[in-house]
Amino acid sequence: MIMERVTFFTEKEKKELLILYRKLIGAVGDSIGKKEIKKLKEYLVQTAAGNHSNRNSFGMNPVIRDMETTLVVCDEMGVKGACLMGVMLHEAVKNNITGIETVKAEFGEDTANIIRGLVKTNELYSKSPAIESENFRNLLLSFAEDMRVILIMIADRLNIMRQIKDSGNDEDRIRVANEAAYLYAPLAHKLGLYKIKSELEDLSLKYIQKETYYFIKDKLNETKTSRDKYIATFIAPISRKLKEAGLKFDIKGRTKSIHSIWNKIQKQKTPFEGIYDLFAIRIILDSPEEKEKQECWQAYSIVADMYQPNPKRLRDWLSIPKSNGYESLHTTVMGPEGKWVEVQIRTQRMDEIAERGLAAHWRYKGIKGENGLDEWLASVREALEHPDNDSMKVMDQFKMDLYEDEVFIFTPKGDLFKLAKGATVLDFAFHIHSKLGSKCIGAKVNGKNVQLKYKLHSGDQVEIMTSNNQTPKQDWLNIVTTSKARTKIRQALNEMTARQHDFAKETLERKFKNRKMEYDEAVMMRLIKRMGFKNVTEFYQKIADGTLDVNDILDKYVEQQKRDSDSHDEISYRSAEDYNLQTPVDEITTKEDVLVIDRNLKGLEFKLAKCCNPIYGDEVFGFVTVTGGIKVHRTDCPNALQMREKFGYRIVKARWAGKSHGTQYPINLRVVGHDDIGIVTNITSIISKENDITLRSVQIHSNDGLFSGMLTVMIGDTGRLEALIKKLKAVKGVKQVSRN
Repeated sequence: MIMERVTFFTEKEKKELLILYRKLIGAVGDSIGKKEIKKLKEYLVQTAAGNHSNRNSFGMNPVIRDMETTLVVCDEMGVKGACLMGVMLHEAVKNNITGIETVKAEFGEDTANIIRGLVKTNELYSKSPAIESENFRNLLLSFAEDMRVILIMIADRLNIMRQIKDSGNDEDRIRVANEAAYLYAPLAHKLGLYKIKSELEDLSLKYIQKETYYFIKDKLNETKTSRDKYIATFIAPISRKLKEAGLKFDIKGRTKSIHSIWNKIQKQKTPFEGIYDLFAIRIILDSPEEKEKQECWQAYSIVADMYQPNPKRLRDWLSIPKSNGYESLHTTVMGPEGKWVEVQIRTQRMDEIAERGLAAHWRYKGIKGENGLDEWLASVREALEHPDNDSMKVMDQFKMDLYEDEVFIFTPKGDLFKLAKGATVLDFAFHIHSKLGSKCIGAKVNGKNVQLKYKLHSGDQVEIMTSNNQTPKQDWLNIVTTSKARTKIRQALNEMTARQHDFAKETLERKFKNRKMEYDEAVMMRLIKRMGFKNVTEFYQKIADGTLDVNDILDKYVEQQKRDSDSHDEISYRSAEDYNLQTPVDEITTKEDVLVIDRNLKGLEFKLAKCCNPIYGDEVFGFVTVTGGIKVHRTDCPNALQMREKFGYRIVKARWAGKSHGTQYPINLRVVGHDDIGIVTNITSIISKENDITLRSVQIHSNDGLFSGMLTVMIGDTGRLEALIKKLKAVKGVKQVSRN
């Protein structure tokens, strides 16, 4: 009866809601009590009947979306209880059907905390399907509060990616896909959700590079028959030997994801046919927990006796599991026809952890948290909370840290530490303690003295050597590779600089008092600028390290005072008419708010990209460069696709504001036509007659009665450009005019 009054839902959605609800009730089992289920149903009905909810830019129904996300969390991640209730109830809280305190009383504090996290992160997405650059830090900080919020948001993004394949909203779909590849796939990887990570990456490739995706997919379909035949041939003798050994097992061949194949094609610079390891063989043993390692190594021995293993490709995550709980034994062996084949050996328990990540790991361990994850979240929080960190750099490092492999390091006492692959002695010192890192002068690795920059390898036993005279150096930032060490070094350097700054300032002020001179801040600032210093910190740093003599500075200060008093008597004024402001054409940094960047910020410095030469009126976007500046590109720039694909997180919105202020921009026009007498003169004559357009350069090439010319003109906006192109096309003999 209630469903009949719901006007927000289409007929199809009403049926979907009932099907999803029944599926969920079957899936939750006894993780949610009957009393809670009854109450939950009431709130869901009220939410559906209230018609307060808003659809997103893809037209998705929020209640249906939440139910689908809940199924992903439950079925594909194996998380139940409070997590599921949080997803299903947060829309009711958002629409004021119930409050957080009521949820806390009726469903428990865990559910209420999850809803708080979801509401907070939803606020960041309220205006756009992908988060703006300045909200990266906020999003990750909210992630770090409750890990289950991360799981739900990964599940939600996977659900959205599955649903939008037929959406006509291409722009938002590309933004969502870029963010899935950049932010959510690495998170899923870190949490051990390999299946979900692969699907997110594949769908992202499908939406961003459709032709590439279907090219690889078609190639895989073409080779499927021969691949299946090869797998069957490879498996048969292994299967026979495993049975003879009395092992219970299941063997299956798994084709690599389309995205990972594309990565290999790019990395190895080889065609599809050159990728040899298109698939992996997985041996899953049904072993009791106390015999797991023994039987895995037994299976490895059988495989290695049958096919020659590559010793460099053995990966032992049985002895020391990954920090996300992943346990498995990987080897690459030479199969029939001289082909390398990857073989993964694990138990059913290990396989579930590999498929469902940390959630399954917790269930087997019977605990709520995991040390490795806690350390990781703490390091994320630490890096993000430091005010000097640029959010873009943090995101780059964050992603790099997530995808990095790990090395295992031992202390002299035998304590084990995990670091990212490529970590140095200095990284290890800071990983143990900030004070140890700051005093580090080197280390003994396996009994041999090594330098700070020595890269550590798994199994190294490291003893850090220190000196009380040692202090952090600027070039240490080039030695370390982990974000934790980099953050700690920056903090230490800033503190040292601040102390030196204060000491130098006190020394200078004391000299002023000794000479009985008045200290005027304004005069000192002018002197510092005249001496060529970019900032006050640099000036005081030179005093602190003895490069500048304080007595010389006082003499120059007296000279500056005299100069200031003399200049006041000789000021001459020029009329505004005589003043001509020259603006460089390739670096527009006008103070007039000609461009609005990102979230309605005006007055930001920007440069116009030379690859596409945008002008006033073009559809544009901003790209944050490595140095922190913003370059403005046209949306149809030849480099736009690559930038969005590889650096989507650096893209910021940009639009032209108000009216064109008379600024001229360089653009290139390509003109093709018949090589008739006077045609070039006619073209240049038209341009010269235009008051607000300047011809900057002309290049003409003639061949077989045709000419091709490249004109560079200075022009104010797209309106004037379109009018000029129209006039040039009207010139007799001109066949084509296009903007480069």
